[in-house]
Amino acid sequence: MAQNRRNRRPLVEPGLASPLDAAIAERDRGTVAMAEQALARGDAILAYQPVLRSDGGGVAFYEGLIRLLDETGRIIPARDFMGAVDDREAGREIDCAALLAGLRTLRANPGLRLSVNMSARSIGYPKWMGILRRFLRKDPQAVERLILELTEHSVMQMPEIVAIFMEELQDKGITFALDDFGAGFTAFRHLKTFCFDILKIDGQFTRSVDSDPDNQVLTEALISLGRHFDMLVVSEAVETRAEADWLVAAGVDCLQGYYYAAPSITPPWATEKATERAARRQSAQGG
Repeated sequence: MAQNRRNRRPLVEPGLASPLDAAIAERDRGTVAMAEQALARGDAILAYQPVLRSDGGGVAFYEGLIRLLDETGRIIPARDFMGAVDDREAGREIDCAALLAGLRTLRANPGLRLSVNMSARSIGYPKWMGILRRFLRKDPQAVERLILELTEHSVMQMPEIVAIFMEELQDKGITFALDDFGAGFTAFRHLKTFCFDILKIDGQFTRSVDSDPDNQVLTEALISLGRHFDMLVVSEAVETRAEADWLVAAGVDCLQGYYYAAPSITPPWATEKATERAARRQSAQGG
């Protein structure tokens, strides 16, 4: 019996504190493998969601949200893999895929403004910078319509490097958005250092903002901060008409969320153009 106990395989791998940690680690390994395989196949695409002007002026810009396709063709949203890959090589490759897809979309659609997400970790990644510099040389007009979104959490990991990076690229016409603002622990003194062009208020403050006094106070404070630092203020995750009405009255510049449109891998502007062409043909036939 003693010999059997000595030979028994441990329930938990060395370095892991519990069976739960082991299960999470195993799940993450599977997620990383799925991401790596999708990238190797070229199965990384963007899903587009509009960001609308609060004054009724239409779409201000679109956000291109990265999606991966698994081996069955199922679309995997970023929330299901970014947590596992963000600090790995696969995370940098995903940022490269998002940037390349976004810049190609901008090149193909001269009137479009598009944002893509990136991690501050990709600033020093040669392939990511190589993609951006190549487009700066060959198609600077497309790059001028690019918006780079960095989360508050990502920015605070390396604030000095991000500030230098932003200053260099803003001189070349690139716009920067601070994403998920309010979700992390940004020192407000950094806001004037970074000089972000757009502030996107985290969706947790949008939920039931029309009836939640706490969210109302916090959202008003975040809008005031954005105004003070001359940033365009966007409220994310708008899901109801009541939330939208309250946010417009509070003074946000733009709104984004499922109330207006879900992310779509079919570019919305392509659908709009097709509808317009069909309407013209119908009008011509009727005439």
